[in-house]
Amino acid sequence: AALLLGLEAAPLAAADNLSFDTLYVPGVLGLKFSPQVQALVGKQASIQGYMAPPLRLEGKFFVLTRQPVSLCPFCNSDKDWPSDIMVVYLAREEFFTPKGRPILVTGTLQMGSWTDPDTGFVSQLRLMNAHYAEQ
Repeated sequence: AALLLGLEAAPLAAADNLSFDTLYVPGVLGLKFSPQVQALVGKQASIQGYMAPPLRLEGKFFVLTRQPVSLCPFCNSDKDWPSDIMVVYLAREEFFTPKGRPILVTGTLQMGSWTDPDTGFVSQLRLMNAHYAEQ
C-alpha cells in the first residue's frame, strides 16, 4: 500500500526506533535523557504510542503517550497527566481521529526545553516534521 492514513509509508522505514522505556536513564532522580535519545537528536526516529485527545480536532501537533489516555492534556491538572509523553509536530496540518489504537510516529528528534511560540506549550522532548500511521 503506497498510502496509509493519507501519508507516505516510506518515511516510517528509514528511522531508528525509540521506546518509552528507553527515553530516560533509569534510577536517576530527575529528568536525564538516555544515551540512545542523545545519539538520535537531529536524526529521524520512530516511537510507538497513543495519541492523547487533542486540544482541537485539526492542527499540527499532538501529545504521544505510552498508554491510551482519555483526558485532554490541557483540561486537567498535571497530577492526572502521565509522565511518559512526547510532543509531536506534524509535517502538515491535519484532522485528528484518535481511536485508542497504537500509532507509529516518525520525525526528527529534538531534546531540551522549548516553548512553542504559537501555543505556549513547553516540551522537553519532541518529534518535528513528523508523520504517523496506525499499527
